[in-house]
Amino acid sequence: GCFLLWLLPSILRARASPETRPSSPLCQQSPTKVSCKGVGLRKFPKELGQGIKYLELSNNFIQNLSGSNMPGFGQLEYLDVCFNQLESVSAAALAELPRLRSLLLGSNHLDRNYLANGEAFHLLRNIEVLDLSVNSLESHMASWYISNLTSLRVLDLSGNAMTKLLAGTFRSSPRLRQLDLSSNYIMEIQEGAFEPLEELEVLNLALNSLHCISGFSLTQLQVLNLSHNALELFSEEEGAEPYLLRVLDLSHNRLLSFPELPRAHDLTHLNLSNNLIASLLPGSPHPWEFVLPYKEMQRFNRTVRPMAALTHVADLDLSDNRLELFPFSFFHSLGSLHSLSLARNCLQDVARDSVANGTELSVRSLDLRSNALRVLPRWFFDSLPHLESMDLGSNSLQPCESQGSDQGRDLGGDSHTSAPGDACTPFSNVPRLKHLSLSRNNISRLQPHAFNQTPLLSLDLSGNRDLSMPTGALAGLELSLQELSLRDNQMDEAALPCLGTLRVLDLSGNHLSLLPTGLSCSPLESLDVRNNNLQALGAVRSWSHSLRAVSVAGNPWSCCSLGWLDT
Repeated sequence: GCFLLWLLPSILRARASPETRPSSPLCQQSPTKVSCKGVGLRKFPKELGQGIKYLELSNNFIQNLSGSNMPGFGQLEYLDVCFNQLESVSAAALAELPRLRSLLLGSNHLDRNYLANGEAFHLLRNIEVLDLSVNSLESHMASWYISNLTSLRVLDLSGNAMTKLLAGTFRSSPRLRQLDLSSNYIMEIQEGAFEPLEELEVLNLALNSLHCISGFSLTQLQVLNLSHNALELFSEEEGAEPYLLRVLDLSHNRLLSFPELPRAHDLTHLNLSNNLIASLLPGSPHPWEFVLPYKEMQRFNRTVRPMAALTHVADLDLSDNRLELFPFSFFHSLGSLHSLSLARNCLQDVARDSVANGTELSVRSLDLRSNALRVLPRWFFDSLPHLESMDLGSNSLQPCESQGSDQGRDLGGDSHTSAPGDACTPFSNVPRLKHLSLSRNNISRLQPHAFNQTPLLSLDLSGNRDLSMPTGALAGLELSLQELSLRDNQMDEAALPCLGTLRVLDLSGNHLSLLPTGLSCSPLESLDVRNNNLQALGAVRSWSHSLRAVSVAGNPWSCCSLGWLDT
């Protein structure tokens, strides 16, 4: 007992010393960084040591930040209090954080005391990153919170209850570079709302209720996301300064025509998917002109502003629209275009006019899935000399037969549209095509040498019910094909040549009782034969050193012929 009493003063002095102050037992701590994420805290952990620069308190139950709870945090630069129950922030608390640069307060209740909280925020003159997302803030509340934050560079106001952007909202934040206003209810942007933001580079207005963007003049902006709104019109102000915009997302809107872009811009990525575009001509003031058939577009009133040259666009997404024709004349000026998607439109044909005759597009990846295409003429492939990947799934295309490297070159002729008599599409002699999908095309018979002189690495022929593959159908792919899918074709048999580079084969969903002959030549690494009529895997010894994955469920395996399992 005497021994313990003698030690007691030393123990008390040790507890009082800041250097040996114990940390919260549930927090992870290093000399300058502490994480107390999701440990059940109900108040600010004032027992933490000094010198902390990074503090994470997200996913707790903290309701207020007061000065009495925050002594000794003068070095703090980063504070995360997201996903708490925060509704009160005192000026005394923020006065204790003179070096704070990043403050994350998303998913709290800062709408409840916004007047007092906003007054306290006036002390955050050095704050550069602020997250106020998902706080039920209305437009005037958000404006009040940031009304004195002159050093702000990154601001997140997403997931709030803002219905309009007031003209003076960003007057005190001219250094903003990234602004997220997504997932609000914004229907109106007052004139001049963005004028002070001369350094803004990234703007996210997705998931709002905007109907029109007219006279857009943020020339310094590089990334603009306006997806998931109700836009029927998008036009940018034509001025002397070139636009620096590189990425523009207008997907999931109600655009009826191609947007009006400034003639001087650096746009490289343009997403127009999930709109109502039936014409690829620039916007017109007359709604009834939006749905003119392609052949009548030549008589279109050219008094509208000339379309901007899309010379830098590398990625263009026009999927899920209402286009009926693939007009080469529109893509004539897209000299940098590498990826083009027209999936899920109403395409029935491809068309070119005299201007586009002989035009070569730079496209490397082309997605034409889920249209109504029946034939692609030879000139279509000749106009795409750099094509490497092509998805033609869910159309009605029948591959042509080809016996040599030059045959089929004139199939389809040079007519501006496919001739009515053409019933097949030539996939031979496409010198750079490496990846091709013809899934769900109702192909009943694959003709011999259908892909001759086309160096395919992957071929998808799945979903073609009762597909017949005679000997020689894949001739010409022996030294290139690495992945082949014949899934869900309900085939009774399949003849494959000696595919010396085949690594991945999907034969699932058929009626095969025997594996195709010729498979022993292939160095298979993955084999899927689920849901067939197989009783044994006879050629498995050929792959004993290469096979890594095999799927065999749903077959009537014979218990007397399981030697392949030992292999």
